[in-house]
Amino acid sequence: MFVFASSICSEIPQTLQFSKPTNIKTFSSIQPPHYFSSTSIRFSIRTRVPFSARIFLCHAKSGTNESLNIQVLSPTLLEDPHIVYLMEHGMTIDQVRTIMRRFPAFFRYSLEGKIKPLVEFFLEFGVPKEQILIILAKRPRLCALSLSKNIKPTVKFLESLGVDKKQWAKAIYRFPALLTYSRQKINESVDFLHELGISDESIGRILTRFPNIVGCSVEDNLRPTATYFRSLGVDVGALLLRCPQIIGLSIEANIKPVTEFFLEKGYTLEEIGTMISRCAMLYAYSLTETMVPKWDYFMTMDYPKSELVKFPYYFGYSLEQRIKPRYARMKSSGRRLALNRLLSPSSSNFEKVLKMKNKGIAG
Repeated sequence: MFVFASSICSEIPQTLQFSKPTNIKTFSSIQPPHYFSSTSIRFSIRTRVPFSARIFLCHAKSGTNESLNIQVLSPTLLEDPHIVYLMEHGMTIDQVRTIMRRFPAFFRYSLEGKIKPLVEFFLEFGVPKEQILIILAKRPRLCALSLSKNIKPTVKFLESLGVDKKQWAKAIYRFPALLTYSRQKINESVDFLHELGISDESIGRILTRFPNIVGCSVEDNLRPTATYFRSLGVDVGALLLRCPQIIGLSIEANIKPVTEFFLEKGYTLEEIGTMISRCAMLYAYSLTETMVPKWDYFMTMDYPKSELVKFPYYFGYSLEQRIKPRYARMKSSGRRLALNRLLSPSSSNFEKVLKMKNKGIAG
């Protein structure tokens, strides 16, 4: 539990209000309060440490007797030009605190020589200012890299592999760590994609849509996942072109449970492979929150199970906003549509489909 306590400093005993400033200190000898309320905080003080505090960042596990750690940001730290620059551009105190925790060296880098040029570089790529702040909070170590010797050459190298220049903003925001990898690491992923028979042009599209693939281990993640999909009779190269993020899923946590779910429902491995080839996102859906409720409702819809092999996209539609209302409307019309004709049309086109069916035109 974190408590932002600048608004309750007046409630803290005056014996804690000393004049000597500090930057950041941790006081592990302060025992946690039994409760937090809007009017008081109770501490048991064993050690007196002088400080002049404006902001308290308190951390303790609720309901435990573990020591309460307090981080104090002094007025001098709040006047640090790095923090002033970031907060002037819209960064919150929580984001500043995240950077301080993840990469304290950030505040030792030149604001004019490192941080501002990196921000301007991202702006040139079309990254919105608010996303730049999130990128810095996610990956503050980017500021440790040389813009001219590391980041720009990496960008140029990725563009030579076919990464879409117009999509750089999205790619960087999705996976800022992409700019920190060496050519050797990037080439390992590229070579693996070549092994799958994917063309250079298509590799560029995959890197654009799923830059996280560079961060996956070829031997520990990518190759075992590809082998698993092949065991289902799936063309892995074609699968990645349609849904590249599927290769980043965990076999044990994401993929096998879904396969076992369909096996338990009576589908064969060949049928499951067909479903995955048509709709790879099946493995990205939550089994308990998405797959099970929609399966249970499907069993009330008077369709044969083979309908899901033909149209596995069923699981991608909203149960409450799309599936149930569409099915009820179809039933009330006295007509019957194939599952894809029921769910895939837009709202206006769905009514047209029903009317055409009423005239005996649509199948």
